[in-house]
Amino acid sequence: MKPFVFLIILVSLSAWTTGCQQSNPNYQKEASQPEFLHRTVNQLTEVIVHDIFSPPVASRIYAYSSIAAYECLAAGDPIFRSLAGQLRGLTPVPAPEEGQEICFPLAAVKAQIKVGRAMIFSEPVMDEYEQKMMADIQKLNIPEDVFDRSVAYGEAVAAHILAWSAGDNYKESRTFPKYSLDINEQGRWQPTPPAYMDGIEPHWNSIRPFVLDSAGQFKPAPPTPFSTDKNSAFYREAVEVYEIMNSDKKDECLAIASFWDCNPYVSHQQGHVMFATKKITPGGHWMGIAGLACKQTKASMAKTAEAYALTAIALMDGFISCWDEKYRSNLLRPETYINKFIDPEWRPTLQTPPFPEYTSGHSVISKASATVLTDLFGDNFAFTDTVEEPYGLPARSFKSFLLAAEEAAISRMYGGIHYRPAVYNGMQQGEAVGRFLVDRLETREGQLGDR
Repeated sequence: MKPFVFLIILVSLSAWTTGCQQSNPNYQKEASQPEFLHRTVNQLTEVIVHDIFSPPVASRIYAYSSIAAYECLAAGDPIFRSLAGQLRGLTPVPAPEEGQEICFPLAAVKAQIKVGRAMIFSEPVMDEYEQKMMADIQKLNIPEDVFDRSVAYGEAVAAHILAWSAGDNYKESRTFPKYSLDINEQGRWQPTPPAYMDGIEPHWNSIRPFVLDSAGQFKPAPPTPFSTDKNSAFYREAVEVYEIMNSDKKDECLAIASFWDCNPYVSHQQGHVMFATKKITPGGHWMGIAGLACKQTKASMAKTAEAYALTAIALMDGFISCWDEKYRSNLLRPETYINKFIDPEWRPTLQTPPFPEYTSGHSVISKASATVLTDLFGDNFAFTDTVEEPYGLPARSFKSFLLAAEEAAISRMYGGIHYRPAVYNGMQQGEAVGRFLVDRLETREGQLGDR
C-alpha cells in the first residue's frame, strides 16, 4: 500500500472514530447518575469538616447547595415541583431557554458545586473537585453546545440561589455581639473545659427560616427549674447523668455516645499544648443517611436531589428552632453543675459542646430529619448506617429512621452532655418541625404529600 493511501485511511479512521465519540444518543440518561450528587455532598462534608464549620452553619451550606441542585432538576422534570413560593423569599429560578436542549443533571451538579463553593473557605479544594467532576461528565460525550448551555444554566440557577441566600441575615449576624456571660445568675450556661470557648451562634434565631413562620414557632416547654436542693427534680436529673457510666449498660452507652458524637471540633490538651481533632457535624451525619437511603432504593437523580434538599431544609429549620430555645433558657451543662455540686473530678464521656444545654440539638435535628426521610422512604425503612466508618467507628443498623433519631437523641445523655428533658422535649420539638415541613412542602405535582 502506498504511503499516501495509508495516510488517507488513517485520517478517515480517525474522523470516523471522533464522530462516533461525539455521537452519544444516551448522554441524557447517562448524565442522570445520582452518584454525581452523592459525590458532591460527600465533598462538601469533607470541606465542612476541614474548615470546622459549626453545626448550624454547616446546615446552611448543605441546604442552599442542595436546593440549587433540586431546582435545576425540577426545571427539567414535569413530575417535580419547584420550591419557589414555598420557601420563604425564594422566587422562581430562571427558566431554561425555550427550544434549546439542556442537560439538566449537568446543570444541577454545576449549581450544587457553585453554591457550595461560595459558602466555604477552602475554595481551591472545591475548584479542583469541580475540574475533576466536569471532566468525568465530559466523558459522556455531551454535544459541546448542550454542555456549554447546561453549565450556563446551572450557573444562572446558582446565582439566583446565592442572591436569595444573601437575604437570610447570615452575613449581618457575623457582626452581632458575642455571647454575654453572666456568672452571677445561677443556672446560666458557662463555657466548659478544656477550651472554654464562647457560646457558638447566639444569634442564630435571627436567621431567616426556610419554612417555619418564625424561630419560636415550636417553642418547647421550659426546662426543669434550676435548683441545688438534693431533693429537687433538677438535682435528680444531674445525678442521672452522673451515674450513667456506673450502670451495667455502660459499654453500650459508650458505643452509642461515641457513634453519634459528631463534634466538629474536639479540643485536646497535653501539658501547655492544645490541639484538636475534627469530626463530621450532626447535620453531615443525617445528610449521609439520606444518601444511604437513596442508594439503597436506587433512587433516581431527581429523587436523590429531593431527599438531600428536604433533609437539609429540616436541618436548617431544626437548628434555628433549637438555637432559639438554647439562648432563651440559657441552661448550664451537666459538666458545670456536677463539678460544682456533686463531684469536682467528674468529666463527661463526650466533650461538652460550646453552647447552652436546652434543648438538645441532636434530638431536634435528628427527629426533624427522620420525619422527613420517613415521609420519603416509609415507616419501616431498615438500613445500616455506615456514615461514621471514615472516622473510625463501626456501622450500626436500625429498623427505621425514627429509631435512629431516638438513639441519636439519647446518645447525648449517655455522653454526659444533656439532661433527660433536653433529649425528650428536643425530640418533640424536632418532630413538630419535621411534620410542619412535610405538611407544607410539595415537591411532586399533584396531591400534597404524595411522594
